[in-house]
Amino acid sequence: MNNPRVKIKETQILSDNWYTLNKVIFDYQNPDGTWETQAREAYDRGNGAAILLYNKQQGTVILTRQFRLPTYINGNDDGMMIEACAGLLDKDNPEDCIRKETEEETGYKISTVQKAFEAYMSPGSVTEILYFFVAEYDNSMKVSEGGGLEEEQENIEVLELAFDDALAMIDSGEIKDGKTIMLLQYAKIHQLL
Repeated sequence: MNNPRVKIKETQILSDNWYTLNKVIFDYQNPDGTWETQAREAYDRGNGAAILLYNKQQGTVILTRQFRLPTYINGNDDGMMIEACAGLLDKDNPEDCIRKETEEETGYKISTVQKAFEAYMSPGSVTEILYFFVAEYDNSMKVSEGGGLEEEQENIEVLELAFDDALAMIDSGEIKDGKTIMLLQYAKIHQLL
């Protein structure tokens, strides 16, 4: 933290049940030079990684579908979300994390990943940086059915979709997950398929 216009005065833990919700009280210097005290809440769940698996020859991508409670309580009728494979770093570097998550969630064992970009996904309230990757896959890389880890209560369905169908699902509203939309658009812009 290296901004002379911000002076953190106090950090209070509001919750550490699942991840950590902090209330941060800080002084902020306005453009006119005056200082004001502000308070914000920041949810710290660690950093994460996401990947789009694609197959050039087949013109397909691998996505997942799973229940997401926050979407369910905010208007998603069945709570199911179609998403790119992703997970929290849990002290791994982003590349190792996404290789592990890919195998756990999709059943594909990949070795080569290409970093696409990184982004703060909800900078107004969540500290997380998400590292975005792409990787080619083929049927020889399939080592299991995937589906996630039982001990993490993951019930993940693996989807292999035509790339054009996945793009159309953004327009139809079937895909509403930000990281997935970003990766599909990255693949389109960079003509990966």
